[in-house]
Amino acid sequence: MPTLLHVDASPLSEHSITRRLSSEFVEGWRLANPHGEVITRDLTTTKFTGIDAQWVQAVYSAPDSRTPEQNQLLALSDSLIAELERAEEWIFGVPMHNFTVPTVFRLWLDQVVRAGRTFSYINGSPIGLLKNKKAFFVTASGGRYDPESITASFDFVQPYLRCIFGFIGVAEMSFHSAGGTAALAYGDIDRHAFLEPHIQAIRAQVQTV
Repeated sequence: MPTLLHVDASPLSEHSITRRLSSEFVEGWRLANPHGEVITRDLTTTKFTGIDAQWVQAVYSAPDSRTPEQNQLLALSDSLIAELERAEEWIFGVPMHNFTVPTVFRLWLDQVVRAGRTFSYINGSPIGLLKNKKAFFVTASGGRYDPESITASFDFVQPYLRCIFGFIGVAEMSFHSAGGTAALAYGDIDRHAFLEPHIQAIRAQVQTV
């Protein structure tokens, strides 16, 4: 049975562009996979714990020698990684915050980019352990940072995501960017008019993954 992991990071609930577009992807995926399973993870309601010395020590302790306390420290990380492992395809809604990913998404990454679980080193070279996965990212930003724009270098979202997911073994990544959302906040464009071309692009994309 095919499985899709759906992860959202926007704090804007029903007003979020990335949530609207990631849900469009999920709807299309369900139609294409009527017997498939969707795992949903809302990072804004996930209770993250900070990475500290005890957490790091637990990660680098042999699994069979960890104390109950160390296992508890790693429980959230284990659960989040299990979701990634279980699903063959992933859809992420990731808005741009201060030219990079939201804090909650970085906290999630800190839990899932983990030595011995999602990456390892062989002869000093990093090896990603999450193979044969497909990742699709919906991003949104107040400004426009298209490759041809003069502000393209301000976009640290897509380069960072390509780097970090490639590091853990993902070779197949697709992106859809919805730039210019500030026009919505200022009332310069109707929400439906803004969303429609992006929805159509998402629908076309989901048919190809």
